[in-house]
Amino acid sequence: MLENAKAVGKPLKTIRPIPTLEDVAEMAAVSTATVSRSLNSPERVGEKTRKRVMEAVEKLGYTPNFAAQVMAAKRSFTIGAVLPTMENAIFARGMQAFQEELYHRGYVLLVSSFLYDPDIEEDQIRTMVARGADGLLLIGHDRDPSIYKYLQNHNVPTLVSWMYNEAEPHPSVGFDNRKSMANLVAEVIAKGHRKLAAIVGNKQHNDRVRQRILGMKDSLRAHGLDTSSLEIVETPNDIESGGDSFEALMSKSHQPTAIICGNDVLAVGAMRRARQLNIDVPGDVSVTGFDDIELAKIVDPPLTTVHVPHQEMGRRAAGELISLIKGETDAVAVNLKTTVKIRASLGSPKS
Repeated sequence: MLENAKAVGKPLKTIRPIPTLEDVAEMAAVSTATVSRSLNSPERVGEKTRKRVMEAVEKLGYTPNFAAQVMAAKRSFTIGAVLPTMENAIFARGMQAFQEELYHRGYVLLVSSFLYDPDIEEDQIRTMVARGADGLLLIGHDRDPSIYKYLQNHNVPTLVSWMYNEAEPHPSVGFDNRKSMANLVAEVIAKGHRKLAAIVGNKQHNDRVRQRILGMKDSLRAHGLDTSSLEIVETPNDIESGGDSFEALMSKSHQPTAIICGNDVLAVGAMRRARQLNIDVPGDVSVTGFDDIELAKIVDPPLTTVHVPHQEMGRRAAGELISLIKGETDAVAVNLKTTVKIRASLGSPKS
């Protein structure tokens, strides 16, 4: 075969040795421990040193031996996140910040969704654990206690996000959904609205929805209004369902003057249907949302909503979860501040 190759003028390929950690250390003029820290805990290495190491990694084409890392550190450097849905933008910005922070700290993110089905969520959690995830990010506290017991028995640190509830014992980085919604409804009432209705997602197995409903009622009571007059429509969290629910509410003989939506996706659906039905927002009815995703600013008119600090929440959640994995901290409960953003979709009711 060698003779044939020479005969046709084809040069033989030289097999290059696979670069090692020691090769990177020698080229960067640092120790192998510094190379390891640069790759696995970059925040612990000075910027100039880390840059020199990464240039050597790039030049040599070095790829860390993942199996060796796992065996040496007894960790997979992988974190799982189990989300209710990836079909809309509610979780996108927070998860992007979460992933970026993990990357900078040397971790890889695995993401799955369960479409608000608790049985699928449990299956996904068990799958993440079986695949060796060092820790898990879950959305909200609402799940069977046996799942938390399972995670505890398998020594998998777990952090809850998008939710803060001081009564819950599990570590969390989130915000007070109840208080945040109460603050928004207070602004609606301050505009003179007394006939309110709500469009929300399914509250079963969803503590964020339940807390936001409680916040609506808290605000009504605080202003001397009857909570039983608040009509609440539960619907899937998508634009079309938000529109259908809006149309159903506005077809009633006693129309609301303001519709409080449980999130911005539902609110955008409501406003889109309002335009199709020639119903003026906010002239005929005001509409509010919750989350302050990008759609809230570009919809016409711009949407009054609750601004959730998604990016800060994602970064903080990543940092706190890694600290839990490393045993550097005990259970945490971080309550981030939300703000009400008053925009043109909220006006005063017709007299």
